[in-house]
Amino acid sequence: MLSFRHEVFFEVAKQLSFSKASETLFISQPAISKHIKSLEEAYSATLFERKGNTISLTDSGKILYNHLLKTKEIQKQLEFEISTLNDQSKAKGTLKLGASTTVALYIVPSVLSAFHQKHPNVHLNLLNRNSENILKALLEHDIDLGIIEGKHKITTVKYKHFLTDEVVAVCSTNSELAKVPSLSVKDLKEVPIALRERGSGTLSAIAYSLKKHKIKISDLNVIIRLGGTEALKNFILADTSLGFLPLRSVIKEIANDDLVRVDIPDLKIQREFYFIRRQGSDGDGLGNAFINFALNHYNLKL
Repeated sequence: MLSFRHEVFFEVAKQLSFSKASETLFISQPAISKHIKSLEEAYSATLFERKGNTISLTDSGKILYNHLLKTKEIQKQLEFEISTLNDQSKAKGTLKLGASTTVALYIVPSVLSAFHQKHPNVHLNLLNRNSENILKALLEHDIDLGIIEGKHKITTVKYKHFLTDEVVAVCSTNSELAKVPSLSVKDLKEVPIALRERGSGTLSAIAYSLKKHKIKISDLNVIIRLGGTEALKNFILADTSLGFLPLRSVIKEIANDDLVRVDIPDLKIQREFYFIRRQGSDGDGLGNAFINFALNHYNLKL
């Protein structure tokens, strides 16, 4: 087990702030400083460089931080392996997950519930951000495992396919678009459209599908961009514009005739969801257990 003073150093190094580490660890700033000073004396090295109100890691601090990252991974794996030696259901540990908006709201909740029932001693934390920010959180070690839309050309990340989802065009039943039998892809240049924010996996999927028709997002008549699936859905419900939303997010609204699916015959938008992990983390038993459980969960539902 890491000593508490190492945990203090790790938090300060991660946040590059004594005050933020103090808030996270629920101890005073003088206590934080005392633990850091104790470590510096033990290693006979300065761990942080102070410049005005900011701090940065020294070369010694970087070495310690990188070794602590590896140590925490080993500690996590050790706890999992010992706890599951005789019974997988008795797994212990903390799994920090990150999921893009659609996954967090409509796909993973049932998985989390079922996984918790099978492994009640595992603490689950879920970060909900767009795909771009989930990828960033993974690389910064804020999460252990992510689920995002699409692949990025980053060699330090490993991808595993989870499932396929569809994005559909919808409008309010009060919109004139609800009366139109169908739209062509070219019509999208004239129709008022509401979209997700930049960095959204949904937006990337739309852009990819439109590219096949030699149309760019900038060619569309975009009247507004909203952060989050629910925000976009609620806007479309209240407005007369067209929106592109994950089918899973609007099934109830379509069934209740609050939203109408607009047919665009030549435009098929699909998204691939992937588990993402840092390269070299294949030995994470708890992460592996969750991935296998999630895959089986949705295979059984199919």
